[in-house]
Amino acid sequence: MNRRKFIQKGALTGSLFTLGGGLLASNAWKATKGEESSKHSFKLKYAPHDGMFKSHAGEGILEQLEFMSEQGFKAFEDNEMSGRSVEEQKQIGAKMKALGMHMGVFVAHKIYWKEPNLTSGNKEKREEFLQGIRDSVEVAKRVNATWMTVVPGYVDLRLDPDFQTANVVESLKQACEILEPHSLVMVLEPLNFRDHPGQFLTDAPQAYQICKAVDSPSCKILFDVYHQQIQMGNLIPNINACWDEIAYFQVGDNPGRNEPTSGEINYLNVFKHLHDKGFEGIVGMEHGNSVKGKEGEQMVIDAYKKVDDF
Repeated sequence: MNRRKFIQKGALTGSLFTLGGGLLASNAWKATKGEESSKHSFKLKYAPHDGMFKSHAGEGILEQLEFMSEQGFKAFEDNEMSGRSVEEQKQIGAKMKALGMHMGVFVAHKIYWKEPNLTSGNKEKREEFLQGIRDSVEVAKRVNATWMTVVPGYVDLRLDPDFQTANVVESLKQACEILEPHSLVMVLEPLNFRDHPGQFLTDAPQAYQICKAVDSPSCKILFDVYHQQIQMGNLIPNINACWDEIAYFQVGDNPGRNEPTSGEINYLNVFKHLHDKGFEGIVGMEHGNSVKGKEGEQMVIDAYKKVDDF
């Protein structure tokens, strides 16, 4: 199962109609929200995804951004940004700038879920990856992004793990040569064994070791709390141990990978810890809604207010 498909997304037409040219349904929330602003002052920059609030805001991404901002969310992330048209990317970037919102991660390259790519040292696969990084530089410019997600891909069962690590490190070093002149950062995301069996990068300490070997400000860790709860647990101590190489967080509760408070993770303590350590980056809301429709969307908003109340 492709983890990038767990949030239902509206059909992408690329037309101005979808982007904001007059969808009555997408503007319905504006007519009912009243004169007083409902914007909440969150302590951290939580970043929703496309589709997370579409029952309130409609299918249009620009209307969704307006709704997110109205609720107090200061950021937005979109794994599929690279697949959007250039015009749509520019419109999203302009809308976020007007709303004072920050762009979170997007996926920078093709992810290999079932066969080795970076672990193998294959030169064609490496060049394909590096071309994805080059293309992502242009995407980042259009949407005012700093971070992009990198997943090294599937294990190579024919190679010793240390050789695989060396191959990954070399690919990442070459990617950093592309990113550093633009002050852009790829963030490596370790994925849990249960949802993504066979992936090379699984543990936060492993990502930490790789980042130290690459030794570049353009190669850091994306610490997904959901994945690391399943993979290792011991969340706050592991966050502390990796702190100097973490640039980005993502969240989802376990079990279910839905909003905080729907599972076992004490996100009130986790978020308070990030805040107390002075984290000023983005916390990506990479999860589904435990309940569908407007009720479920309101539950997501209320959950973040609850776990941000420290």
